[in-house]
Amino acid sequence: MADNILNKLFKPSRRGKVWWVFVFIIFISLAGASVDVGAKYNSGADWLGDKIGLNLPHVWEKDFRLGLDLQGGAHLVYRAEVENIELKERNSAVEGVRDVIERRVNVFGVSEPIVQTSRSGSEYRVIVELAGVRDVGEAIKMIGETPLLEFKEQDIEIRELTDEEKKQLEDFNKSAEERAEEILGKVISGGDFFALAKEFSDDINTKENGGNLGWITESDNPEVYSLVKDLKIGRTSTELNQGSQGYEIVKLEDKRFKKNPFTGEEEEQEESKISHIFIRTMSKEDIIGPQNDWKNTELTGKNLERAVVSFNPNDNMPEVSLEFDKEGARMFEEITDRNIEKPVAIYLDGYPISVPMVNEKITGGRAVISGSFNIKEAKLLAQRLNAGALPVPITLISQQTIGASLGRKSVEDSLQAGIIGLILVALFMILVYRLPGVLAVISLIIYGILVLSLFKLWPITLTLAGIAGFILSIGMAVDANVLIFERIKEELKIGKPLNLAIDEGFKRAWPSIRDGNVSTLLTCFILIQFSTSIVKGFAVTLSLGIVISMASAIIITKNLLNLISEKWMEKNKWLLGVKK
Repeated sequence: MADNILNKLFKPSRRGKVWWVFVFIIFISLAGASVDVGAKYNSGADWLGDKIGLNLPHVWEKDFRLGLDLQGGAHLVYRAEVENIELKERNSAVEGVRDVIERRVNVFGVSEPIVQTSRSGSEYRVIVELAGVRDVGEAIKMIGETPLLEFKEQDIEIRELTDEEKKQLEDFNKSAEERAEEILGKVISGGDFFALAKEFSDDINTKENGGNLGWITESDNPEVYSLVKDLKIGRTSTELNQGSQGYEIVKLEDKRFKKNPFTGEEEEQEESKISHIFIRTMSKEDIIGPQNDWKNTELTGKNLERAVVSFNPNDNMPEVSLEFDKEGARMFEEITDRNIEKPVAIYLDGYPISVPMVNEKITGGRAVISGSFNIKEAKLLAQRLNAGALPVPITLISQQTIGASLGRKSVEDSLQAGIIGLILVALFMILVYRLPGVLAVISLIIYGILVLSLFKLWPITLTLAGIAGFILSIGMAVDANVLIFERIKEELKIGKPLNLAIDEGFKRAWPSIRDGNVSTLLTCFILIQFSTSIVKGFAVTLSLGIVISMASAIIITKNLLNLISEKWMEKNKWLLGVKK
């Protein structure tokens, strides 16, 4: 019997293969749906857990990445003032500014910034799109700053606390300990944890909600999580726990298991709902500030005349040559003289781009940065250095702020249009093709689930144009189904059995589906390569939708048709739009 079961599993019949494919379709559909509505499912699971104690497993959450037109933000256009720069260096300088701006807005925390350069005649422009940015003024200020190039050496002098500072540190921490012990005593004696946290906690982020940290796992906050491991639900710590930043008094509100359905049981982890009262202590860094391993020298980018890509004559590896002005040459000689067999760091906008070792004193105002560069990396480094050495002034000539409410209205209108279009398409397919039309609608729903999950997983920045591409791809998916169903009807009309008609219908429709979709994909590829960002979003979503639509029409629809009993369908051919 066991051998018979194994044969059915691993050597299935034609009907068995159909069911295997159907199970796979159900699995990927559920996986895609969990990605699409993960946040709503988890909030519903939490609600059920709080109301009736039903602890459902959580799924992975990921939001869509929304573009400027949907999320709101700022569209900024700068003019690069390149009149005082040699013609041959203008492109390099402007590209260097673009690179600096992109890194700056990334540090600012802007999601998916778009920074592009354009040229119209002799005028160079830098276009910056900041989706979701809240403080446009601060972003503009940061973007407009001159790129900063610095040369730093190791700081061997670490500042220590004075006697007065040591006493200040000791007094503060002693007072914090006494206050923490007093609060712990109130908690142990039955005091209201929520009220005590609101009154005494130094954590301003959780103070107003009674110290509630929410659901956390060990990886989220290992220091606090370790304090509740041995506690029972509803109990508080009875000992004063000192962490890296202060004293923690914790309460375990609840426990549950969190499981990612995509990775299986091995990644199952426990999470706890924790509240805390935090009493801050003072550290050495709070008084004298963070200690840095590097200190500035007097040499900066204003002393660098240019940086060019060169090649080492010994191994022909690319490197970057630096040329300083007269004053810079003198300072660089002094720096290298006092740092022989020590590193000297080169910083651009506060980020170390190279930390070469000094082998000997360097005279003549020339230096070489060597390393494991390829040509592209060496060119990029030279470009960044030139951007710092020859900063291109930029002038803000256009600023357009897009409100989030406008983006939300656009999303709502687009969704409404998409839903109406999908309903009309579904009615058309069902009325014209009957049962196959119903199966096509199911296939389209699965197609939509998979495409939306792919948009999240890729991830793709969604714009209005991208949503239009997605809706258009639904029409392409319907077109494939129409071709297939018409072919099946033709095969049935000449008297072929149902299973053979289905196979022949798909086989004969495939060349038309392939050629039509490939030509559209080629057009999308051209748009992606040579068009602007808005059109690129349309082309990307349309091309991904087309690829998935072909799979849904050929695999999903065919599988659903093959699941239906052939004998039953032979008796009810009118459901296929064919007269008996």
